[in-house]
Amino acid sequence: MLLQVINTEKIIKAIRMFLEGIGENPDRDGLKETPQRVAQMCEEIYAGIGKDASEQIKVLKSQDHDEIVLLKDIPFYSVCEHHLLPFIGVAHVAYIPQGSRVTGISKLARVVDMESKKLQVQERLTTAIADTIMKALRPKGVITVIEAEHLCMTMRGIKKSGTKVQTSVVRGIFRRNPATRAEALALIMGNRE
Repeated sequence: MLLQVINTEKIIKAIRMFLEGIGENPDRDGLKETPQRVAQMCEEIYAGIGKDASEQIKVLKSQDHDEIVLLKDIPFYSVCEHHLLPFIGVAHVAYIPQGSRVTGISKLARVVDMESKKLQVQERLTTAIADTIMKALRPKGVITVIEAEHLCMTMRGIKKSGTKVQTSVVRGIFRRNPATRAEALALIMGNRE
């Protein structure tokens, strides 16, 4: 496993310079501790950098089950690498076990969590989640769908609050078999208003 090294001293210096750069006084009462708070926040929201999310998956042996296992509406947040603004949404992850190889459902959520705690674009995040599960669990197939609102579209540029981006990645049987893919998508998107 690669280890993440957050350099809090560099972050503190950079945030002080940023505050000065936007015309603020980093020594005024409301901002005195902001550089330290941002450095502490970085340790949390970038906790996935340098880590292998496949280590989150523990393979369990189970009775033969070769039908879809779906975990949907997994909340996540990540930070877009283009503007360093958050994107926030939900991920849906489904897989079909192979050879009695299953994992605890919380492990799927942990993969989403760890992969999202890196500087990202949504397309790469969707791919990373699917590929991590394929690598660690070796199922018949994986499908990942992400729906997210990007604050770079809400706060700046085009300013379209509420706009959501959807991305999907299909691997294995979900790619080869349109009926299996359609079943999974119907389960994922079912009961949407």
